Amino acid sequence: MHHRPLPMEPAMKKLINDAADLVPEALRGMALAHPELRIDLQNRIVFRGDAPVRGKVGLISGGGSGHEPLHGGFVGPGMLDAACAGEVFTSPVPDQMLEATRGVDGGAGVLHIVKNYTGDVMNFEMAAELAAADDIEVASVVTDDDVAVQDSLYTAGRRGVGVTVLLEKIAGAAADEGRNLSGVTEIAQRVNASGRSMGMALTSCTVPAAGRPTFDLPDDQIEVGIGIHGEPGRRRVPAASAREVAEMLVEPILADLDFTGGDGVLAFVNGMGATPLLELYLMFAEVSGILEKSGVRVARSLVGSYITSLDMAGCSVTLLKLDDELLRLWDAPVNTPGLRRGV
Repeated sequence: MHHRPLPMEPAMKKLINDAADLVPEALRGMALAHPELRIDLQNRIVFRGDAPVRGKVGLISGGGSGHEPLHGGFVGPGMLDAACAGEVFTSPVPDQMLEATRGVDGGAGVLHIVKNYTGDVMNFEMAAELAAADDIEVASVVTDDDVAVQDSLYTAGRRGVGVTVLLEKIAGAAADEGRNLSGVTEIAQRVNASGRSMGMALTSCTVPAAGRPTFDLPDDQIEVGIGIHGEPGRRRVPAASAREVAEMLVEPILADLDFTGGDGVLAFVNGMGATPLLELYLMFAEVSGILEKSGVRVARSLVGSYITSLDMAGCSVTLLKLDDELLRLWDAPVNTPGLRRGV
């Protein structure tokens, strides 16, 4: 039997100086590119330039770096007040979150938006306890919209993925309107309950510190149901057309929640970091066709790379059930590096 020789491990090609300095150097560049933000380089926190905003509920999120523009790119009017950056794919620490909570407390309380990964949940909980000792009222919402797997490498329960972006925007608009902490929290919980996501990968991603792909994915196969840290998915299947991939992503979402009727959905086709917009628009057309056949009306859309996994090629689909209120909050102006409109 003939065995093909194993290819030599290719050298990692990335625009970095030293993997150990990647996050602080990127934050320094972000500070230079966005003077409207205030970036605390020591604590690795991206703040709105005018934070804390008096009388407004403060919104903070955070997570491992490598998912840009999530979360730092979503800081600004109409969205987050601050975001904490952990090391690549590593949760920020409680001290960072506490510092961010203090820095956005305008007297109306602070909402923590947390993706359902064990480290994030634990560290945000610890920060909330420390903030309570400072007499800051903190509420938190945990996103868990991924229908792919119930428990994974990083989570108990479902992972938090694409809905996180939509929730930060919609809750941000609610806070901007002057709602109180319980009102903003209620909206955030409603968004999480009304949204579902599913993702897939054509390639693995390469964490700079590791220097090699996170998982081995042969050229003739794709991974369906991946997380945003390069975790493997629910199944590996032969490479397929965009139409077939769209079905693999949309069908489990529609099976999990009834998206028909009502005020329609926000359909979000997200790139994982290395997928051209040309392919994402093609995917959006395929997703739209499936939704139309299924009796689901697309009322709003978002197409682009908003919650990524470094240099992974692939995409995810997120559907969010809309009502009048969520639609209005989605349409409200927002001005951040990663999402900007109506400003």
